[in-house]
Amino acid sequence: MNQPRRHQKVGDVFSQKLVSCPAHTPLVDAVRLMHVHNVTAIFVKHEQSIVGIWTEADCLQVDITSPVFKDVAIHEVMSAPVVSVPSQCLLSDATLRFQQHGIRHLLVLDNDKQPAGMLSLSDIVHNQGLDHYLQFRPIHEQYRTDLEIVDSAMSIEGVVDIMRAKRLESVLVYNQALDIHGIITQRDIVGLIIQTEWLNPCWQYASYPLIEIDSESSLFDAYRLMSDRNVRHLVVRDTDICGVISFADLITEIESAYCCELERAIEQRDIALQKSQRNLFLANKIIDASLDGIMLTQRDGTIIQVNPAFTKLTGFAEHEVIGKRPSILSSTKHSRSFYQKMWHAIEYDGVWQGEICNCKKGGEEFVEWLTIIKIKDPNVDEILYAAIFSDITERKRAEEKISQLAYYDELTGLPNRRLFNDRLSIALSAAKRNDDLLAVMFIDLDRFKEVNDSLGHDAGDNLLAQVADRILSILPQGDTLARLGGDEFVLLCEVSRVETLLGFAEQVLQQVSMPLLINEHEVAITASIGAAVYPDDGIDSATLLKHADIAMYRAKEVGRNSFQLFKPAMNARSLERLAMMSRLQNAIESDEFELYFQPKQHLNSGKILGVEALLRWQEPSLGVISPAKFIPLAEELGLIVKLDLWVIEQACKELTKWRQYDIEAGRLAINISANHLRQGLLASNVARLLEQYDVDPRKLEIELTESCFISHFSEAKQELLALKKLGVHITLDDFGTGYSALSYLTKLPIDTLKIDASFIAKVPDEYGNSEIVTAIITLAKSLSIHVVAEGVEKIEQLNYLQMLNCDTIQGYYFCRPIAKQQWYDFYLAKAQSA
Repeated sequence: MNQPRRHQKVGDVFSQKLVSCPAHTPLVDAVRLMHVHNVTAIFVKHEQSIVGIWTEADCLQVDITSPVFKDVAIHEVMSAPVVSVPSQCLLSDATLRFQQHGIRHLLVLDNDKQPAGMLSLSDIVHNQGLDHYLQFRPIHEQYRTDLEIVDSAMSIEGVVDIMRAKRLESVLVYNQALDIHGIITQRDIVGLIIQTEWLNPCWQYASYPLIEIDSESSLFDAYRLMSDRNVRHLVVRDTDICGVISFADLITEIESAYCCELERAIEQRDIALQKSQRNLFLANKIIDASLDGIMLTQRDGTIIQVNPAFTKLTGFAEHEVIGKRPSILSSTKHSRSFYQKMWHAIEYDGVWQGEICNCKKGGEEFVEWLTIIKIKDPNVDEILYAAIFSDITERKRAEEKISQLAYYDELTGLPNRRLFNDRLSIALSAAKRNDDLLAVMFIDLDRFKEVNDSLGHDAGDNLLAQVADRILSILPQGDTLARLGGDEFVLLCEVSRVETLLGFAEQVLQQVSMPLLINEHEVAITASIGAAVYPDDGIDSATLLKHADIAMYRAKEVGRNSFQLFKPAMNARSLERLAMMSRLQNAIESDEFELYFQPKQHLNSGKILGVEALLRWQEPSLGVISPAKFIPLAEELGLIVKLDLWVIEQACKELTKWRQYDIEAGRLAINISANHLRQGLLASNVARLLEQYDVDPRKLEIELTESCFISHFSEAKQELLALKKLGVHITLDDFGTGYSALSYLTKLPIDTLKIDASFIAKVPDEYGNSEIVTAIITLAKSLSIHVVAEGVEKIEQLNYLQMLNCDTIQGYYFCRPIAKQQWYDFYLAKAQSA
């Protein structure tokens, strides 16, 4: 009786016709032997052992142009080693072997491991009954369209070269004289090997007329036609020839279908195996292999079995617990009611699962994830309980660590933004119920970035941690200090009245301002604090936080190191600031900026000696915005360098016009930001624009304040020297208001010194200011530095400065800042009156 196809073995279908030859056999003799026995493969023997195989597909690897190729020993061109398969092997396993090795012939071995025959893919295909599958597969899904058509006059050697180079099974040959096509296949090439003399051209070897099949036919039609006509290739034709389908293509398609059936069979087998494994759930091997601890008890709780993982997790050996009760693992962490609820669930639901704390043999407590299952054997009136557990102590610690990272700041250990918001929401709910006051305070460290830049980020982190500890040391119990990020802290305080909040803010300012020791450096830092109080300044979290933030920014605006309580007017300023921030991004491209000009007067001659270009912003919706407002915003948004470049370019354009109109007004001065100087690109940017507009560098004056080189002196010095080398004039602005380090005047290439207007405003009446102005002018003169007095508005100030031999004045007395056309008019009027 025939076996079911899925259970067929190799021995049921293989061919016992095993053709072989000795390893030294010439290739031509081996091929003749294949022709005599009508086989497509021959096995190669050495000392009675099969060591290789040669098939028709190997013919293209032979160099037929060599005069001695026919005499090549077969072992030199064979494929080795030969893949074998036992005759008792299932066809399904043999198919997998074909796929794994990418071959089409297997050597079949009998029970004694001796060669018994050959198994080909064709043998499997013919025995699998897949005709029904081919019937529903159209040819157009399988045939090859990349046709190789050669001329009938081509030599047979040329055809072989093409087939070898492109790894083709066949080529079409076109005979123009007869207007027909023929075909040459690998089998035809094999025939060349045994021919004594070759014929040319290649048409002599072509088979014609072609056996054709319609492109709409099925693969089964192709299979049947090949079988009936005993050919391996068919030409597919629609109106014209559109492809070739080979028997190998059919085998590939059938193999694919067979493998699909095989996969389904394996899947069904696996399902059956899984069912079998579920029926053997008490098998000792499964229990022993489990990484989870497993303990089996009788109904009365007596332990009857444990697995190796139980011993590994608890420390108790099997002989130490068999016959005893699970209470030997119990800790004191759980109450009696906990165990009662657990056993109630087991009895009524059949299972309990949860976390439990137990003890190991050495007394060490550990957390385990425990599942207890009630098992009732249907064949025996007996109840067992299976306890399956894993040690999750490390996982619990990791969860706690994750929770710590999620809700606490890693650097300071303070609550982070998320936890602070949670506590604020809870505190607001309680304050609403109890009609209490609640305060939110924003704390921002002043000039923290300078510490980071000068001492490094590690020092900055150290500073933040020390500040956090200092504030915590005075924090009342029940209040919350959180770090939102960077140098921003926020406080949640319960207050009885607002006056209490003011006193506490002073304590915080005092604690923060005390010198800190950072990496052997004593660092002094201050803070700006803003506060909002519930319910006066807001009744929800978002509003209170926003208003406290606004108040904090107000504290910075009024000079830092101060505390500000929120006022409604601050909100209007904050909205205005926000509007400016959003518009500032596009203001440069929108051409909303313009330069105003304020000429300077030489005291001795009374003539114009230089002009300062002052930036103004005419915002369409907000009106004229003061530089005191938009310059800090530009620095904060990182736009200040872009703004500087715009000013430099406009100044160069203006100087070009001066040259065209013969305006002799001295130098045009522009103000440059500290950020631009620190970047190290100022000199190169100025040089580029001077060259672009063909401007004399001596006509340009750069004004800088002391803040430009306080923290980066050496880098600033290099930039200033580069500017000086270009010929640009360097002016130190606002002298006397900053650090006023006299060493700068000797170490930096300063050409002009401008006395700040705050000193000039009080001369000659105020004694102290007058002496300072006198000293500055005397010092500058001794160093041959030009002096400009800013903010001159009265004749008395002018007379006093003339008495001190001051070089130049600038201020409303001579001319206020004016628009471009007004400046031209002013210049012409002065020129005509001269």
